[in-house]
Amino acid sequence: MSNPAQKRAIKNYRRRLQKRGAARFEVLGLTEAMRIRSEVTRAVSGIPQKGGILAALRRSPLVGSDLKIERPFDAGRNVDL
Repeated sequence: MSNPAQKRAIKNYRRRLQKRGAARFEVLGLTEAMRIRSEVTRAVSGIPQKGGILAALRRSPLVGSDLKIERPFDAGRNVDL
């Protein structure tokens, strides 16, 4: 890739990606290419996995801190209809 036009094109492409909030990356893994592709696809697809919320809550730093969160009970207000 010693061609200056190619280098400029790649630099511009990466700049456009960065403006959109995306990043380009490469992974070398010939022996496990299919597994890597499927894991990356699953990670970026946005499809929720079953038990994902529970797993996230279990990773929380507050796990085991025995927080006692209470809210006062409010019966509401009277409204004339």
